[in-house]
Amino acid sequence: MMKENNSDKIKKLQKKNQENQRKYIKKRESEEKKAAQLTHQLVAKIDADPHNYHHYYDLATLLVEGKSYEQAEELLMKALGIFKTADQDVLDTLKFGLGNVYYAAEEYDKAIKIFQEIDDQKLQSEAYIMLAQSYMAKGDNKRAMVFALSAQSTRQKDPVVNQMIGDNLLALGNFSQAADFYDLTLKAEPQNGKANFNRGLVAMVLGEDFEDYFKKAKQYDPTYFKNGQQKLKDIEKFVQLNKKKPNQD
Repeated sequence: MMKENNSDKIKKLQKKNQENQRKYIKKRESEEKKAAQLTHQLVAKIDADPHNYHHYYDLATLLVEGKSYEQAEELLMKALGIFKTADQDVLDTLKFGLGNVYYAAEEYDKAIKIFQEIDDQKLQSEAYIMLAQSYMAKGDNKRAMVFALSAQSTRQKDPVVNQMIGDNLLALGNFSQAADFYDLTLKAEPQNGKANFNRGLVAMVLGEDFEDYFKKAKQYDPTYFKNGQQKLKDIEKFVQLNKKKPNQD
């Protein structure tokens, strides 16, 4: 009887897994169909109005979402050729799109080169943010800080920028300053799980109450909280080592 029950359980589980797989495949096919329709519409827009640079940018963005990086790069390179005599803001918009292609494809050196060429005032702070993120992805937090602070000069209350500065300061071991920027982030976005988690790490080092930050991090971003456990252990070790140092003198 017990064996039959176990067998039934296994069959039910297999059936449930098959149903979930079918749902996933159906959802993926639906998304792919929708993306194909959007691509077709944007290609038609380019054919109908080839002198509108927005159509090229929009299609490249869609291709990046579908991870078709080579096609997106080719399209924007072609657009830069078509619009080579256009105003600076048009060229910079297309370059910004190309930089995003390289960033998404994890070709950070190429992305940095393109973002550094952008001069248009409207895109300048966005370019600084992408430069900071590119350098962070390369593990160069000092250079990332330079561009994050440049972006912050015109976007003092932007939680994305303030969190980025906090992350760089945390990586560089400037915990007190990191706390200030995480506090600015959480003032604007109190339900930001990642910022709460990293603020908790900083609080541990500074000897502040940290439980509430981790509680909120787990509530608002359980995936980041779970993935950050190794970082949490590293900080705990760091705190313990620093506690021992005065006793050793």
